[in-house]
Amino acid sequence: MLKRFFILIGVFSLSLLACSQTQNNTEKVEESKATDWAQFYRYRDANRQIAGQSINAVFMGNSITDFWIKNDSAFFIDNGYVDRGISGQTSSEMLVRFRRDVIDLHPRVVVILAGTNDIAGNNGKIELSNVLGNIQSMCELAKANGIEPVLCSVLPSNYFFWIKEFKPAQAIRELNAMIREYAEKEELAYVDYYTPMATPDGEIKKELSNDGCHPNARGYEGMKAVVKGVIDTALQR
Repeated sequence: MLKRFFILIGVFSLSLLACSQTQNNTEKVEESKATDWAQFYRYRDANRQIAGQSINAVFMGNSITDFWIKNDSAFFIDNGYVDRGISGQTSSEMLVRFRRDVIDLHPRVVVILAGTNDIAGNNGKIELSNVLGNIQSMCELAKANGIEPVLCSVLPSNYFFWIKEFKPAQAIRELNAMIREYAEKEELAYVDYYTPMATPDGEIKKELSNDGCHPNARGYEGMKAVVKGVIDTALQR
């Protein structure tokens, strides 16, 4: 009877310990969300797991990049690519975490797709020239560390479902013109997603998106066909 009592006490203690560890892990995640605005914690463990591995390209971006690997993980695995997109992020947040999520992984190429959430004002209003400045800084950091930058156009859209009254098409056109001009001036690789995906009104083609902003499976297939050739060329430089 006494033996059974001690067994029950042991089981109860282990249960309390497990609950405590779960609570501590939850608190750590919540603390990160509250204090780590650039979300370094998002890929911290994943970065440790692939440290020292050979990486052809890191994709840096927002939800459009974030959702890509969930839609087509084989594209990344088969080509030695790593996805480091975070939903909702602006170019400022990407720039802050660029060292941890790109440079420290030592890829040969970085594919930068940024600007949608800046235009949406996710972190408040920001001038397009400053968005470009953040993108330029990422490129300069990459080049300084022997990483070849590949710049991407912002995808077409004239409807952001989280700010339905806003019409972003013109701002997207303007930012894309600025990104393309910078890429040409600095002789950087440039991926034009916009032209094949846009309607004359600057919307994303209906068959390529289910929400007017993010690509669907068909949209990602088209993007994959465009970007892979550019990456292959960049890898040869």
